[in-house]
Amino acid sequence: MLKIAFREEAMCRTQTYEWWKRFKEGRTSGRLSTSKTDDNVAKVREVIRSNRRLTVREVAEEVSISKTVYHEILTENLGMHRIAAKFVPCLLTDEQKQNRFDVSQELLDRANDDDNFLKNIITGDETWVYGYDVETKVQSSQWVSKTSPRPKKSRQVRSHFKVMQAVFFYSERVVHYEFLPQGRTVNNEYYLEVMQRLREAVRKKRPDAWRENRWMLQHDNAPSHSSFLVRDFLARHATTVLPQPPYSPGLAPADFFLFPKLKSTLKGRRLESIEAIKTNSLAHLRSIPKTAFQECFRTLKKRWQRCTVEGSSFMATRLNSFKARLENFYAIYSEIFRTDLVYIYIYIYACTIRAVFLTYQLKNMFF
Repeated sequence: MLKIAFREEAMCRTQTYEWWKRFKEGRTSGRLSTSKTDDNVAKVREVIRSNRRLTVREVAEEVSISKTVYHEILTENLGMHRIAAKFVPCLLTDEQKQNRFDVSQELLDRANDDDNFLKNIITGDETWVYGYDVETKVQSSQWVSKTSPRPKKSRQVRSHFKVMQAVFFYSERVVHYEFLPQGRTVNNEYYLEVMQRLREAVRKKRPDAWRENRWMLQHDNAPSHSSFLVRDFLARHATTVLPQPPYSPGLAPADFFLFPKLKSTLKGRRLESIEAIKTNSLAHLRSIPKTAFQECFRTLKKRWQRCTVEGSSFMATRLNSFKARLENFYAIYSEIFRTDLVYIYIYIYACTIRAVFLTYQLKNMFF
């Protein structure tokens, strides 16, 4: 009817429904605000701080402004933009972050004091190698002309048959590798056998480090690795074990260097048997040059440095937060107790003890 009565001057269907909705909600006059006033900016800021996941339409309806104005306020006045959450393997607790900082600082100090420290580290882990592993998005990309259609591929999954491979290496080459026999699992008894074979491999391939007992083992904190049976075996043979912070694959050379490099060459290929998996995996493992292993350990040292910097910032943030809470407490309770400040002094004394403890933790940042 509106189209018949007003023709080209009639409002569109969407705008008509929008007005009808607002009249139904009780709004009988006025129009949506299109000005970027201070009040609108304050309203948008308050709404966004209460829920940062609201969409443009939801905020515009709540504040009663147009979506265009809201977007301008958000980007120009408030300097904000929308991003998706970053995926990380694990969200670390404060204690785990502190542990990662302490371990990285300890290993970095040892690397700076001893030029041969990185050369004496032997590290490794286990990983599954699949008969077919889905290629990455980068691997499936290809060059096309402007007129060519976009390539397509169907959703695929990894193959069911696979084999677990254990690899140990140092800054020049692989020291020991083996495949998990079919029907066995990586438990403390099996890993103890792996440690026995690793020691024999070190004796043959690194005789100087074996004779002087200066090689050091670094592996993660998996239950089979940290079991009493394994720890007792390594202690009886005077094998130095370097600490590894938990849930930190970015500080494990096998996780950030060797296994991705090994698997990237096998992605997208179909291997028909377990023996084919082993043959191709070993071929790619032996093809990794010495320079790649050396660069891996240089990268490891850089990652230790980065963790110490981030850990120092984390501890400084905790200390500043603690100071802010202390000042807030004093401001509130000084008005309550007025002249009787004994309770405040007791609280400040207890907080000072904690501050001394935090300062001791920050010694590596200030000294």
